[in-house]
Amino acid sequence: MANNLMRFDPFRDLTRFDPFRDIDELFRDFSPAAFRGGMEVAPRLRMDVNENEQEYLVKAEIPGVNKEDIKVAINGNQVSLSAEIKQEKSENEGGSLRSERYYGQMQRSFTLPQEVDDEQAQARYENGVLHLRLPKRSGGGGKQLAIQ
Repeated sequence: MANNLMRFDPFRDLTRFDPFRDIDELFRDFSPAAFRGGMEVAPRLRMDVNENEQEYLVKAEIPGVNKEDIKVAINGNQVSLSAEIKQEKSENEGGSLRSERYYGQMQRSFTLPQEVDDEQAQARYENGVLHLRLPKRSGGGGKQLAIQ
């Protein structure tokens, strides 16, 4: 008869020293905001693009930016949005003063299925949301080439 029983040792885990056993636990909730002392990172430019028969409607969330710092470029069916972000934070706690600044730029480009009539395009910025009305160019259904 074979002896297949394993002897129970309650101190087995203590005798095996593995210094890197829980290293993943250390970095799981580690956020880059801890390095900046709570300053927020430049937010991602989030968008909704909707289409109807006459135009494309774009809503882009760009919070905390002045409308003078937003640029919209249209080239055919290519639309590019860019915004310059300036965040400043200063705190006076006790006898020490802390001041932090973040300057950066976020941008996003996308291609629409049909060319945009840039003469009729409109942009409006309110409450941190950029609204674009991009009318489709008439007769711009594209051209198909015959293969020879």
